Amino acid sequence: MNELELLEEADRRARHYVSGVATQRVFPSAEAISALAEFDELLPEQGHPAVDTLALMDRHGSPATVVNNGPNYFGFVIGATLPAAAAAERLAGAWDQCASTFDGSPAADAIEKQAAKWLLEVLDLPREAAVAFGTSATACGLSALAAARADVLARQGWDYAEQGLMGAPEVKVVVPETAHVTVRKALQILGFGWANVIKVPVDAEGRLIPAEMPQLDDKTILILQAGEVNTGEFDHFAEIIPVAKAAGAWVHVDGAFGLWARASALKGLTEGIEGADSWTTDGHKWLNTPYDGAMAICRDPQALARVMNSDAAYSTASADSQKNLTLEFSRRARGIPIWAALRSLGRQGVAALVEKHHAQAQQIGAALQDAGFDVLNRVVLNQVLVRGTDDAATARVLQQVQNSGEVWFGGTVWQGRPAFRISLSSFRTEQENVDRLIALLRRIGPNG
Repeated sequence: MNELELLEEADRRARHYVSGVATQRVFPSAEAISALAEFDELLPEQGHPAVDTLALMDRHGSPATVVNNGPNYFGFVIGATLPAAAAAERLAGAWDQCASTFDGSPAADAIEKQAAKWLLEVLDLPREAAVAFGTSATACGLSALAAARADVLARQGWDYAEQGLMGAPEVKVVVPETAHVTVRKALQILGFGWANVIKVPVDAEGRLIPAEMPQLDDKTILILQAGEVNTGEFDHFAEIIPVAKAAGAWVHVDGAFGLWARASALKGLTEGIEGADSWTTDGHKWLNTPYDGAMAICRDPQALARVMNSDAAYSTASADSQKNLTLEFSRRARGIPIWAALRSLGRQGVAALVEKHHAQAQQIGAALQDAGFDVLNRVVLNQVLVRGTDDAATARVLQQVQNSGEVWFGGTVWQGRPAFRISLSSFRTEQENVDRLIALLRRIGPNG
């Protein structure tokens, strides 16, 4: 089988998989998981034909996938993949571009620049901001926070890029108690030390309490949230950010999924967020693009470029080249599927996607409340946080749902007690899927 025939075979198998996502078990059966032992082979002395390798991957891999590319997955906030984004990713893979600079790929450079422009428009963020297309919100958050620290130190007359951290002035980091684990991870990697980070108490919805904030100054990085991971709530940006900016602090917003509310009729939840210095968000969440595509957005492009610059004698480029904005030197064009999604949806399509999932989440929350479940949040966005009649019942409900194969969502801990979290983010999820979820939970009941 030649190269083109092999690609056609891969496409055929991919089409067959996608055609079944509405009916396949959402979490694989024990039998399918057991069959993964077929991948436990000795490294072959002589290579196998590529078509056989592809067949093995499909035969035993496809049945053991978690079908988050389908309509019945309500687990982590990870959307399905829009057809336009999937197709663009497929073509970009065939291009096989090193999308670090214009010289590496004029096509990728042009498309990613357009994606950045549209992203700032649809999110209504400062048009002069830099957009770095990185691997994840974790990596992008790390980049933004590295830029924040360098900028804060520069104000004290300290050149972080040249002088490093030995003897540097202290930088204070302030976060909500409910800060996402990826923020913690980025801060740990950057050497702040989680024990040194100031955690501000939050209210019943998980929002930072402004009155509990410490004194801020120009040696402070303040991190806020757009979309608390359990409740979907938003910090009080309009109240907090002006105070922080007046004190000279750098404000970063972790908006992995919640930032997309800004592109919809729910924009009021993000009032004042545009006053921050940097933001992070994911494509694979509400924009429904493939994984490995997130964005660091920085109001001052030079602040990001000073820290991320990777010019070499053999590879120099403009400050806005992606290799000078991201952690990666050699990289694929992660902005291409984001461009394709924005072009296929348009401003109205992005808004409709967010608003649809908000309406579905509200319907689920109301139905479960009526059925005797304890709905713990206000359902302001796409998250429904739920408990059964007691902790043991919550565990039983979750286990029965996950064993059913009909739908899937996961457990969490809220205010020290077990709960489960239903998330809406897949473009494939329609009314019939919402009805199916509600019917299943009503059959199980709040006592499990």
